[in-house]
This record gives sequence, structure tokens and C-alpha cells, in this order.
Amino acid sequence: MEILINNTIPTDQWKELEACSLTASYFQAKSCYDFYNSLNFAQGFVYAVKNDGKLKALVCGYIMADGGTLKQLFSKRAIIPGGVMMHPECSAKELALLLTATRKELKSKAIYTEMRNYFDYSTYKTVFEQNGFAYKAHLNFHVATPTVDLALKNLSSTKRRDVKLSLKEGASITDTKSQADWDAYFELLNNLYSSKIKTPLFPKSFFDQLVHQPEAHLFAIHFNGELIGGSLCVELKDRILYEWFVCGKDGQFKNIYPSTLATWAAIAFAAEQNHSYFDMMGAGKPDEGYGVRDFKSKFGGELVEHGRFLSINNPLLYSIGKKTIEIIKKRK
Repeated sequence: MEILINNTIPTDQWKELEACSLTASYFQAKSCYDFYNSLNFAQGFVYAVKNDGKLKALVCGYIMADGGTLKQLFSKRAIIPGGVMMHPECSAKELALLLTATRKELKSKAIYTEMRNYFDYSTYKTVFEQNGFAYKAHLNFHVATPTVDLALKNLSSTKRRDVKLSLKEGASITDTKSQADWDAYFELLNNLYSSKIKTPLFPKSFFDQLVHQPEAHLFAIHFNGELIGGSLCVELKDRILYEWFVCGKDGQFKNIYPSTLATWAAIAFAAEQNHSYFDMMGAGKPDEGYGVRDFKSKFGGELVEHGRFLSINNPLLYSIGKKTIEIIKKRK
């Protein structure tokens, strides 16, 4: 067994693993790694374990921090969206080697490492925990997309009504690569994060780079010539569509529901493209109230708890950073 790092991983073997893995997502694809490395505020990384001439498991993610020098000190983190991409024949020993190498490589580079699981890793939970990754409960919704008609039927009656009313009143849907639309969407999303969500949003350069990725889709909602909402998604071709961000000027127009229509547009696209399901990318912690979860629950999805795996590399800085963020949220 051997560990391969970053550009030492053969692209053809990477794609072979993606093709056969049951835990493959856009976020472990070579194109996503290249996207991370195109960003001026983040550093992409990928580690893989190879055995018997083929890749058996792989993690791909990015390292970033927020704000100025002092804030960066307490916010530098390594995020692995999607979790581990595993070969169907991956052994516990091979997974353990990858986890050990990941911790070793990231220990001096980030305060903590977080795997945001989009698949069920419960069978391997003990392996993760024995190799320094603690499990943290986290919810999500997976929306089945067999056909557009069935997906629409599975919406709550209220959401079906809101979709139909929005279209009837003149709202339109566009899968857009227009820079003007992406700029307007960023402004809308940034206002939401600063006024309500109160957690850092990626810099605008993230969106300026993402617009060029063929896997990225902005389902923009327009009304009277204005962008009033949208769902920003990425896809693993022919398999899964992921909703990275969704927002809208909800409550500002009579009988028009931008966020609902944007999410429906993404679900309909997933069905049209024969994706297995639409991944809503998070619904909060099960023991905490979460308004976004209530919104997402109305789209006919299955509530799943695939959780997250957390490895704290610097306990002191992690504790200080966590408390600081809590204080900032309360003050806003």
C-alpha cells in the first residue's frame, strides 16, 4: 500500500475510481480539485491510497481561513466536502492508512479537518474514530428524481402551489452562465449571509471561477427583468446534483416565491438529466432548531443523517476560534 499526494495521483486511475465508487461526488472529482486550486484564497489538496495497482480510497478538499491576520489564525480549516471516495473493494486497513496520512498531512496546515459526509459511512465509523476522526451528527435531505412529474408530485401541496403561482405570475427560470446574472446572484447571497446566516461566505472570486466550470449551474429566477433568486448547483454527471447555495427575495412579490421556484428548477433539471437524486447539502444538527430544514423538508426528500467526521489538530486554537465565532454571531 502507498499514499499518493496531489499531482502524483494518475488522472486515469482517479477517474476509474470515480466511475466505480458508490461514494463518488463532484467534490472528489479531478475537476473539483483543479477548481479549488484556481482560487486565490484557498489551497486544494487530495490524498489517495493505492494498493494492488489501483486507487482504493481518496479524499479531496481545500484549506482556507477568514478575515485578517488575527482572524485567520483562529479560522484556518481543512474541509473535505463529500467525505471519502471509496472503491467497492476498499478494506478497513486501506481506509485507516488514508485517514492516518490525511491527519498527518493536515496537522500543521489547519486547526481542524472536517469531512462533510454526503453518503452513509456508518459501517466504517469505528475505523474513522480509531484514526482520530470523531463523528458529529448532521442532517441532510436527498430528493429522488425518477421523473419530473413524480418529483413534482412529491412536493408538499403548498410548494406545488407556490411553484405554479410563481410561474403564472411571470417569474422565469434560466440555467445561466451570464456573468451579470452570477454577479447579481452573489450580491443577493452575500446580503443573506451578512444579515441572517451570519457565517462567512466565499469571496466573490469563488463565484467568478465557478461560473466557468461545466459542472456548475445557476438556476436563476427572473421577474420584470430582475434576478430575484436562484439555486447554485454542481453535478456529478448522470448521477447526482448538489445544491450548494439557494436564496431569493422571498416575501417581496405577491404570489412569487423565488427560493422555492429555484429549488424546484434544480430538482426538475436533476430529473431531466437522469440523476439518481438531488442532494440538498445539509439540514443542520438534529438537536437544534433550523429554519432552513423546515424549508427543505417540503420538497419530498428523505431526511438522512450521514453526519460529519472531525479531527481537531490544534485544540487550543480550535476552542478559542469556536468561542469567538459564537460571540460574533450574538453581537450581529
